[in-house]
Amino acid sequence: MAVDAQGKVTLKKRLSRSALPEFVAKLPPCLIGIEACGSSHYWARKFIAYGHSVKMMSPQFVKPYVKGNKTDQNDAEAICEAVTRPNMRFVPIKQIEQQDMQSLHRMRSQSMKNRTALANQIRGLLAEYGIIFSKQIQNIRNQLPTIIDDRENDLSDFSRALFSGLYNDFLVLDKRIKEYDRKIDMLFKSDERCKRIEKIPGIGVICATAIVSAIGDPSLFKSGRELSAWLWLVPRQCSNGNKQNLLGISKRGDCYLRSLLIHGARSVLYRMHDKENLRNQWAIRLKERRGTNKACVAIANKNARIIWALLAKNEDYRYAA
Repeated sequence: MAVDAQGKVTLKKRLSRSALPEFVAKLPPCLIGIEACGSSHYWARKFIAYGHSVKMMSPQFVKPYVKGNKTDQNDAEAICEAVTRPNMRFVPIKQIEQQDMQSLHRMRSQSMKNRTALANQIRGLLAEYGIIFSKQIQNIRNQLPTIIDDRENDLSDFSRALFSGLYNDFLVLDKRIKEYDRKIDMLFKSDERCKRIEKIPGIGVICATAIVSAIGDPSLFKSGRELSAWLWLVPRQCSNGNKQNLLGISKRGDCYLRSLLIHGARSVLYRMHDKENLRNQWAIRLKERRGTNKACVAIANKNARIIWALLAKNEDYRYAA
């Protein structure tokens, strides 16, 4: 569906996936609104290459504009209406380099989940044979070969072969994660933005590359406060009238990026008692007043605002006095 500047419908046409690029390429430069979904970043880059202006929106912000039942025509009409709203929030369009970096992070995260699940399975199965050891991942590497070779425990020859296969699978995942870490480190060293924000306390190589791959153009956010709200490092509200009721942070937004920021803040909070700069004094007072978890979220919120300032203004991090 296409509308003119006055909102009047000028075109209604149903296109297949293969016919869409040719049709859009022949259009004069215009504004194209699309919902964020699978392959949406690909199509956004494609349309921008044809000379169009593309704005991507989250489906939850388009849904209120859908009239009646869900149909392709009603969805297209809702997108046309939502993209023209002055207060609409748009999704940053990822460049191909950001897509590569984010794909690498997704693969690493999935491999780490698989490794943890495999380690838990090994521990649980060994417990049925009376063999117990602690939860640390390194214990699988160090102790499992010894357990398999120990002929005095209750493992049968059949079970030893099974656990040997699980141990080989564990080593494969271990090797794959190390390779992902090596590639992330290589991308980090080749990107000046990552090097700039990595100097912030609580931001490491993994977190810096994940942030750059997710944010992209910082000018899409009006301020650091908007970026921290986009990451949902702010409390949910259930306010009414003049009464404000602030709740905990929600699970909306990018959970992976938010968890990296909070865990980085947690590591900083545990190591700042012997320092005397203003930032650390503020964090220590906040921890004493509100508790460790809320202090970690507050530090992560502050780091997100600093990250926006460094990326938007192209500046280096300056430590507090």
